[in-house]
Amino acid sequence: MKFLLPLFAFLAVFTFSSCDDDETIVTIDSSQPNNFVAARSGSLTAQNGTPTAGTVELGEDDDARTFLRLGNDFTTEQGTGTVTVYLSTSDTFTPSPGTGNPDLILVGGLNSNGEQFFQIDRDVPASFTHVILWCASANIPFGNARIQ
Repeated sequence: MKFLLPLFAFLAVFTFSSCDDDETIVTIDSSQPNNFVAARSGSLTAQNGTPTAGTVELGEDDDARTFLRLGNDFTTEQGTGTVTVYLSTSDTFTPSPGTGNPDLILVGGLNSNGEQFFQIDRDVPASFTHVILWCASANIPFGNARIQ
């Protein structure tokens, strides 16, 4: 019982003093495009038995920022939590870490189905003709789309 009283006192002080001055933090999502216009687009083809489908578009917004858009109709398997989007020079995921992966541009990780925008902080050469959804935990592609 002697040990519980100091523990209770510590927890009471910590609980009542730790969150007194909470401020409301407003986050502005700068990754959302300002009037996105697609320059190239394609439709995803499912691979390895996944339910992957939907439209992908590559384009710019009014601020000349480059985005990859997954359409409202986009869907894939989300159970693994490791699905990543890449731009590629072919429909095959070909990593080459020793040479800096010249045939891949990492776009970002997926966490939901439906419309999503990914801002790409570099120019995308015309040689990047495909979008690949890669599942790292299973080491397989979930789908790809030729964008033209």
